[in-house]
Amino acid sequence: MHRENVVKSVSRALDIIALVATKKGGLGVTEIANQIDINKSSVFRTLATLVQYGYIEQDFETQKYKLGYKFLDISSKLLESIDLRAEAKPFLQELEKTTNEVIHLVVYDQGEVVYIEKLEGNETLRTHSKVGKRAPMHCTSVGKAILAHLPDKDVLGIIDQKGMPYHTDHTITEEEALLDELKQVRQRGYSLDLEENEYGITCIAAPVFDHLGNVVAAVSISGPTTRMNTDRLTQLGPIMIQTTQQLSVRLGFVR
Repeated sequence: MHRENVVKSVSRALDIIALVATKKGGLGVTEIANQIDINKSSVFRTLATLVQYGYIEQDFETQKYKLGYKFLDISSKLLESIDLRAEAKPFLQELEKTTNEVIHLVVYDQGEVVYIEKLEGNETLRTHSKVGKRAPMHCTSVGKAILAHLPDKDVLGIIDQKGMPYHTDHTITEEEALLDELKQVRQRGYSLDLEENEYGITCIAAPVFDHLGNVVAAVSISGPTTRMNTDRLTQLGPIMIQTTQQLSVRLGFVR
């Protein structure tokens, strides 16, 4: 592993977590220091920080350190995403089959969307998207589909934190214009990306809700603007809404 551009304290913390995870009964400061060749005071400081955040816990009887329950919290969030992928797969495959276009499933995370599934379709389309990649919310159909159903304070917080950077001449870069657009998305039930993220590519998306009624994901169809014209988008709109409503029901959503 190349250690350039690595923050030493973070690297040290991750090494300690990986080591502690291998021992069911936990490890003491000296054992950890000996195994990863870091002085005991540095190990102790790192462990103290990890304990404070819940990633490591100390057994007061043995004084040994072991993994904390914070990892269960994180893994449960990951599992929720994996369950979403499994539930969504048949719906995404049906969309791919009926449209032959690229289909995406994304989740919302820290002011951005993350692609967790991509079906390529039968048509050739060069896009920047790939599973695991993050994308901005203000200029993607999936992002706008989710933003439209977040509380206003969250939307304003995201805009404040991430800004509204220019991607193409069609990107919405004014807050008021985006808020107006999100109102339209709520009214019609789906969102559009009209070459706002990438030139030549148009997308349509709709939101997915969980059993609590919270927006948790979005599904989109992406294609070249030449194919994804106004008539086709009008035809795809009800299909997107129906698909994401059915998926939401699978996740326990009740209207």
